Amino acid sequence: MTPAPSNTDDADRQDMARLAAGHDASLNELMDRHGERLFHYLLRLLRNESDAADIAQESFVRVYQHRAEFDGERRFSTWLYTIATNLARDRHRWRDRRPEVSLENENAETGQSFREHLPEPNADPSESLVVKERGDLVRQAVSALPEDLRVPLVLSAYEEQSHAEIGTVLGCTAKAVEMKLYRARQELRKRLALVFAV
Repeated sequence: MTPAPSNTDDADRQDMARLAAGHDASLNELMDRHGERLFHYLLRLLRNESDAADIAQESFVRVYQHRAEFDGERRFSTWLYTIATNLARDRHRWRDRRPEVSLENENAETGQSFREHLPEPNADPSESLVVKERGDLVRQAVSALPEDLRVPLVLSAYEEQSHAEIGTVLGCTAKAVEMKLYRARQELRKRLALVFAV
């Protein structure tokens, strides 16, 4: 089911029409309206602030470069997330070819993560620590999902996009999205059950 057009959709279409007509300042309106949310989406996918900021910026560069190709019958946000998702995939492939050492990696000699050797910045051992640890475990479990399950889950759970919108972003049917989300949630439940059972 396609959601009814919103005031945001109308404003997006107007800004894209102005942008295509040469009014470059309309891009600022689109960035103000969608930039922060897009950054958080990319941060969940890439788990790296610098990469998320770069890809968010590059997404808007692509919007500008392809402004004349925008189909005003479609939602701008779906088009934007399609661009961003493709750029994020490219970044994942780039990262796979150039691995970095993570603070979560274990030292071969001690078996401890590198993070354990960093000083704690004013740690307050309260219930907020438990909440943070649980949040970290959930984020790690989501990040560990295969990309074909992780991306639709993030788009659905965090970006609140419909199955049809996610299907457009991923180039598949809404029914395929439904199946991917079902599999992603099942896999997430299994992983979290193992973690929280310990």
